[in-house]
Amino acid sequence: MPGLSRRHFLTGVAALAAATGLNIDVLGRGLAARAQTTAQTAAGIPTTLQQTILQGSVIQGSYRGLVTGPGEPYIPRLDILRASPSSARTTARRSLLYLGHLSDLHVIDAQSPGRIEPMIVQDHSAWGSAFHPQDPLSPHATAAMVQAFSDARYSPLTGAPMSAAIVTGDSADMHSHQELRWYIDLMDGLSVDPAYASSTFQGVQAWAEAIWAYRPGDPTGGAFGDYGFPQLPDLLSQAIAKPVDSVGLPAPWYAVYGNHDTLLLGTFNLSPQLHALAVGTQKSYTLEGTAGMALGGWAAATGILQQAVDALGLGWGRPGFREVAASPERYLFEQREFMAEHFNTQPTPGPVGHGFTQHNLDSGETWWATDLSPNVRGFGLDTCNQVAGPDGGVPEVQFRWLEAQLQQAQAENKLVLIFSHHNSLTLENKAQRFDDPQKLYGAEEFVAMLLKYPVVIGWLNGHTHLNQILAHGEGDRGFWEITTASCIDFPQQQQVVEVVDNRDGTLSLFTTVLDHASPAVPGSSGSVTDLASRSREFASNDWAESPMMRRGSPLDRNTELLLKAPFDLSRITDAALEKQHLTENARILAYETERGL
Repeated sequence: MPGLSRRHFLTGVAALAAATGLNIDVLGRGLAARAQTTAQTAAGIPTTLQQTILQGSVIQGSYRGLVTGPGEPYIPRLDILRASPSSARTTARRSLLYLGHLSDLHVIDAQSPGRIEPMIVQDHSAWGSAFHPQDPLSPHATAAMVQAFSDARYSPLTGAPMSAAIVTGDSADMHSHQELRWYIDLMDGLSVDPAYASSTFQGVQAWAEAIWAYRPGDPTGGAFGDYGFPQLPDLLSQAIAKPVDSVGLPAPWYAVYGNHDTLLLGTFNLSPQLHALAVGTQKSYTLEGTAGMALGGWAAATGILQQAVDALGLGWGRPGFREVAASPERYLFEQREFMAEHFNTQPTPGPVGHGFTQHNLDSGETWWATDLSPNVRGFGLDTCNQVAGPDGGVPEVQFRWLEAQLQQAQAENKLVLIFSHHNSLTLENKAQRFDDPQKLYGAEEFVAMLLKYPVVIGWLNGHTHLNQILAHGEGDRGFWEITTASCIDFPQQQQVVEVVDNRDGTLSLFTTVLDHASPAVPGSSGSVTDLASRSREFASNDWAESPMMRRGSPLDRNTELLLKAPFDLSRITDAALEKQHLTENARILAYETERGL
């Protein structure tokens, strides 16, 4: 199939120069050079194809360090295709879409009074999501992960440029506006300042009274010290010593809601007491103090008088609380504010709204559709329960909207990717308000609906903080469900996904796992990379969980997921595909020029 002619190439370069603001000669030379070096570029991209990070030997007590291990090649999976693929596909394939997938970033403001860490029992065996030793290092780990996506802006398989990226929820950990701003700014390539409220770290990890927490200055006397967590007297000051710089994502990015973006701790509604706590000057360090305040706000009998008493208590001080610097930026955002904040963004990489549109703001609908490329359509869903509980469901109005959209995509021969926070193992939450009787669909009905439309080839999600890939099929057709890990729990990995036409009646989804761009063994410099590395090491020593399990099996990491093509992919001409890649390459060249890469 013929590609772009020289005349069409030159015409395209001229148009792209005007769109990107790059000098036409610089752009033309850059695009020509990219065409010559695609294979070499792909071979040198840092991913887990080249190197993995594994748990090493014990350093002290039960605390283990991390080491580098060998890379992992792609493993073909035939669960849906149910036939041996042609070996010729390896030389015939062409890239239709190269996509970044981030999820469960859990960006944390560890000094916020609204971060109620004591909602964790003394033996660290429950409420684990309320506290992690690595909490103050989450902006650093997120920035290092953004760097990893920048490093992988060209496909490690084909060298194709990244078309887009998707963030599938749980971005702001504790429903804080400050955390929401930090996450958006890190995706956009701006700096965030962890010391914005105080130049001295103010939080449970700096307070001797909070023996249930990991206190890096002196971990003795508590469970973390007994386990062998190291003494790092400079860690907290390093965490807030300077702004955290981010290189920004190299392609347009899109977002959906997670349960942590919907409810407090991803589970509870927001009470007036919690709203007051978040922007106040009192931070709790005991379970009793937190429960006395927070549970009063959730009690059904709480009235205006009790709320006033609670607010006065926060102002005058209470047992189990300490004084901290207040900041109005820590307010707890409401549901529509999550969408609205995505409009306060940089023009590049864009798009403004990151999937959400003015229609979403006007209507309150929290789901969207967009064309990620001329041939691939994405649907961003909100599977979060608005009432209570961490798991989700698909509301009937959204279910019916999606089915109508899939009928249209099927008629238009558009390949489809579905994006949501929850996965098929966690779509069973049927909690409803008495005034909202609409049906909530669970996984079985949702998967059955998707299987009716062969153009659905993938469902990308998160929530469970582990790498997992499931096949959903009927006969020899179906789609792949791809769940990525998180940036807060080990292995602190994310992934890139590439849709490839094998030119033999099949297509493949290649998944490639990324570690964030930091060394396996942390240094002591206080740099973003060293602190991100320390975060990963702490996460690997979570004795209440099974951190190594979250890596998934080799069949959940670097894979080739094969499918029958849902229509004749030769309808996508080489010339049209080259035009798409020309636009994407120009956008990334502009990104590289702006950042001096």
